[in-house]
Amino acid sequence: MQTFADKVIEFNRHLVYSGELPEGFQVMNPFLGNPETMKVMEAFYHKYYHDTRQRRFIIGINPSRNGAGVTGVPFTDTKRLESACGISMKSARTHEVSSVFLYDMIAAYGGVEHFYHEFYINSPFPLAIIRQTAGGAWLNANYYDDPQLFKMIKGFMIESLKKHIDLGLDTAEVFVLGKKNADFIMKLNAGEKLFGKMIPLEHPRFIQQYKSKDRQLYIDKYLQSFHGR
Repeated sequence: MQTFADKVIEFNRHLVYSGELPEGFQVMNPFLGNPETMKVMEAFYHKYYHDTRQRRFIIGINPSRNGAGVTGVPFTDTKRLESACGISMKSARTHEVSSVFLYDMIAAYGGVEHFYHEFYINSPFPLAIIRQTAGGAWLNANYYDDPQLFKMIKGFMIESLKKHIDLGLDTAEVFVLGKKNADFIMKLNAGEKLFGKMIPLEHPRFIQQYKSKDRQLYIDKYLQSFHGR
């Protein structure tokens, strides 16, 4: 029987977006750009998901280029991958603000082993999206930033969510990070009937950047939401 880890690794190994994108947008696949990304991703899931236990689903937006866009592990930069998960990545060194909040929350929940025993985090569009500025620089983008972008990738997002569910997720109650993300996922869910109760939570990046003085209140809110049923 395949473990949860086996299923996630297989999903990531075959992860590819070959559809259209609007001009000025690109998709980054971390598993194609750096061989070590696949190695550390496999190490992470073998360490925390080597079982057949059902998990609860936390739904992000899409990976950042400094978090899962490098490590292949959602909301996990190389610093947290090493300091919290004990997995080092030699070919890259990244800092992602969302990762800081998430791992502080995980510590408050009871630590990485306890948290990942209960939860699985991923995104409806599980690859990093970048957008070119007028000056030519490339910045992180969200799947909902551009109406044409969302229209082009919507079908891929729905199929990705279905594949996540097939890994072995509890769909009765899911947690959605980011209010705008929640609005879009709720609209998708209205048509696809993928999930039961949907609980929106403030996105870790928003908390870390704009509400850092109140971050303990948001950690408490996460924990109360997770223990609320």
